[in-house]
Amino acid sequence: MESKFYTPHVLLQEFVNCIMVIHAEVDVHAGPVICPYPPTPQNSLFFYINDRIRVQKYGDADFTVQPRSVVVGPQVTRVLLDINKSHKAVRVGFHPGGLHRLLGIAMSEMIDESYDADDVFGSEMHSLNNQLQEAATFDAIKDVIEKFLLQKQKVLKRILPFDRAMMELLRLNGNVPIERMASLACLSLRQFERVSKERIGLPPKLFARLVRFSKAYRLRENFPQLSWTAIAHDCGYFDQMHFIRDFKQFGGVTPGIIEKELESTPVRLQAGLRL
Repeated sequence: MESKFYTPHVLLQEFVNCIMVIHAEVDVHAGPVICPYPPTPQNSLFFYINDRIRVQKYGDADFTVQPRSVVVGPQVTRVLLDINKSHKAVRVGFHPGGLHRLLGIAMSEMIDESYDADDVFGSEMHSLNNQLQEAATFDAIKDVIEKFLLQKQKVLKRILPFDRAMMELLRLNGNVPIERMASLACLSLRQFERVSKERIGLPPKLFARLVRFSKAYRLRENFPQLSWTAIAHDCGYFDQMHFIRDFKQFGGVTPGIIEKELESTPVRLQAGLRL
């Protein structure tokens, strides 16, 4: 598996966190490769350049083939991904509030949902997907994505103190009083709750828990030699029950089961994920 992370163009850094390109060739004769994908704090835009993946949502019996390009809103429930033989994809991860600023849609309407990017952006997606398939290198793929985003940057909704406050919450891994975040956002607590649901889709306390869980999950995926106790402490969990509760809510299973899933998964889609 090859993957590369790019810091976006300076004009995009106000709303785009990172661009990730991944390429994994899978031995389909060994059986399907099912990868757990827990929620992350980032809203995303995915492009599947070679084979498209299939997704099974929690509670669904079947897997659903994804479109060639997909807009993913706030996710609080994990999904399972069935990866085909040639998994070559791009993920654009947005800063908190970034996807709202791009689309102008209340993120609360997109919780645990994904949408065909053709329906969101129109016919330009067809040309963009063709350009991605013709791009010969990871750098060329990144350039195609950046050119598209730079065109969209011109019509962004303006950034608010709220957006900067939530980026600070992300930097602190969710371990900061919500009252302080509201103060940084220049809002009352009630206003902070309302704006949070509009711009990131989630109440701020739930979002902070998701940020902390996501760091813990990525630490385990990147550094399997770390103990769960060390990870919990590093992520700011001072109560084991809260640690287990968050893993059950966002990961769908206990930390021990996640450990076994990661050991048996050859393709790790969040390894190195930058928030």
